[in-house]
Amino acid sequence: MDRKPPRGLFITGNNTGVGKTHVAGLIARSLTNAGLRVGVYKPAASGLVENDGKWLSEDVQTLWEASGKIWDTQHICPQTFHAPLAPHLSARAEGKEVDTRLLRTGFDYWKQQQADQKCDFLLVEGAGGLLSPMSDDDYVFDLALEFGLPLIIVAANRLGMINETLQTLLTAKTYQKGLPVAGIVLNDLQPEASDVSRTTNRTELARRTPTPILTHVPFGAKQFPNQVDWLSLSGTPLSA
Repeated sequence: MDRKPPRGLFITGNNTGVGKTHVAGLIARSLTNAGLRVGVYKPAASGLVENDGKWLSEDVQTLWEASGKIWDTQHICPQTFHAPLAPHLSARAEGKEVDTRLLRTGFDYWKQQQADQKCDFLLVEGAGGLLSPMSDDDYVFDLALEFGLPLIIVAANRLGMINETLQTLLTAKTYQKGLPVAGIVLNDLQPEASDVSRTTNRTELARRTPTPILTHVPFGAKQFPNQVDWLSLSGTPLSA
């Protein structure tokens, strides 16, 4: 196994249901369109839906399509469970357990793809926020720390996001050894701005943290409204 640090980013949220997969997909698509082979990894997913008699994860499907449909979905997400609960609870509802070893060896596969020069850049998407449980013993933070990738925090642009985002930043800084945060992405979850806080959230958040707000994704956007250098945010050049 190559011991060089992986090239990539870890996508987390300031809460559950904030659009992490949508943002991860936009990043993957922008890098793929730039000619890079982008690996995508979601250690575990819950909340499957039925489609033409098959059960699938919409998150996994989004990541697979955004990365150019070149990877086996079993490598994108080796553990999926039906109930829309935290992965360990969803697994338990089926009489199963989350395989904590597989959470980690699934990432090793992608590190090897980079070592073999088959994957230029890797995006890992967690479940929920940094302290969302992945198993009885693991939080999302634990995996992010072990994987060694800088964080991108997806923040739902809604009332309460300042508190949620600052708490996420505090967790990233103080829990265990701490994790580097590459930046924040604001994401609109609704088409209309009936929530008046949406017009002030970005300015107010920027006043309270030095962490850069990289972009603001409008509802339903198919691409980012501005260019973001995702490669440099990883802290590891492609030549490394």
